[in-house]
Amino acid sequence: MNATISPAKTGNANIWPWLILALVIVCADQLTKALILGNYRLGDQTVVTGFFNIVRAHNTGAAFSFLADAAGWQRWLFTAIGVGAATFIVWMLRRHAGQVLFSLAMALILGGAIGNVVDRTVHGYVVDFLDFHWSGRHFPAFNLADSAITLGAVFLILDELRRMRRGN
Repeated sequence: MNATISPAKTGNANIWPWLILALVIVCADQLTKALILGNYRLGDQTVVTGFFNIVRAHNTGAAFSFLADAAGWQRWLFTAIGVGAATFIVWMLRRHAGQVLFSLAMALILGGAIGNVVDRTVHGYVVDFLDFHWSGRHFPAFNLADSAITLGAVFLILDELRRMRRGN
């Protein structure tokens, strides 16, 4: 009897579609940031709606400007964390490329992490430009890389909930 084992079960599924998706995210992220850097000065903003502006902000910290006021060492710490995360994600993708939702989540996070690592390496800060606000309160500005990371995290949670529900 000749039994076949699917690539999803062996971990030999094709990683390239996920790496290409991550690359598309990095390119879109860097293109939008280049447009902001080329057309806005730090602090400039364009009002789009009553709750959304395009701004130019620089974040030397991590999410929600964590450690933004540190002496500069955080640039290299967050760069190293991003590179380490990217390496780990590629390893995970190689092992689980056949798991679609999980791999989609990993590819989104990978693209976002690399996009922000490029900023930290080139500029020393992350370029943020999406500014949502309501009743005078502003959510911290963010970018496409941050959006991809957040969406990837949501997909990871959904994937785990689905796995728990199936009992795997």
